[in-house]
Amino acid sequence: MGVSIVSTGSYVPDRVLKNTDLEKMVETSDEWITTRTGIKERRISEGETTSDMATEAVLRALNGKSSPEDVELIVVATATPDAFFPSTACKVQSKIENKGAVVFDISAACSGFIYALYVADSIMRSKNVKKAVVVGAERFSKIVNWKDRTTCILFGDGAGAVLLEHSDNEGVLGFDIGADGSYGELLAVPSVGSNEEYPFYVRMKGNEVFKIAVRTMVDSIGRVLEKTGLKADDISLLIPHQANIRIINAVAERVGIPKEKVFVNLDRYGNTSAASIPIALDEAVREGKVKSGDLVLMTAFGGGFTWGSCIVRL
Repeated sequence: MGVSIVSTGSYVPDRVLKNTDLEKMVETSDEWITTRTGIKERRISEGETTSDMATEAVLRALNGKSSPEDVELIVVATATPDAFFPSTACKVQSKIENKGAVVFDISAACSGFIYALYVADSIMRSKNVKKAVVVGAERFSKIVNWKDRTTCILFGDGAGAVLLEHSDNEGVLGFDIGADGSYGELLAVPSVGSNEEYPFYVRMKGNEVFKIAVRTMVDSIGRVLEKTGLKADDISLLIPHQANIRIINAVAERVGIPKEKVFVNLDRYGNTSAASIPIALDEAVREGKVKSGDLVLMTAFGGGFTWGSCIVRL
């Protein structure tokens, strides 16, 4: 008995913040942002909490496939929870009117969705959980310093979700995940107890992060291909974490996956951290970029540093 992704869903706020809008806020330009990141616009929450966006993504993933009360496990990946506690997963559970499921959050920054998928898959196999929901949801607009032009141009808000079920065919084929905490200060958000004068804002040393991200994602992809006995040519679609177009292009080139097999929506949403892969997966499904039986490779790199790659057959 295997585990498969049976449906997807996503949600992004209505408000669009374009590069031309940022030109009025900080010293930057549309050309500068586009050339260096590939981002043209991003979505910004106006009153919607992380759990609000996550709930909408979950309901869209469940639509026609399962009732909320049948879900036995909810795992939410987020670095921007509504509160320290209760967990965002608890709030989602309440909003979809589910009772009795095992629910919890995972914090692995931009790698969070892969981490959450790994944990949910493991629990389903070991505890005979029949239905689970995995969510990536972020409200990074609330932890961005809008006076810092090096970070405020990058991030956006949104949520994506998948419904997992036991299946006769193996859908989730393999993972590679890991972390190296020695690089933690290169990408971080200080918080309570940090002794920082101005906590709660994203801090990033972009050049250092770029170099390590490319190398780490390429190595992770190599390991998950080896574990599953697959080659780059077998992959129908690569869905990388949507952080920077230069990172995406460098990773794809080094692992030998052509651009036409790489899904990119970074230009419209920016970096939505743990939400970026499930949002992209849902869009790829809805746009017909992948079909039943296709092999999808997902890979991410995030603060921690954390990383993760996963291959699924849809």
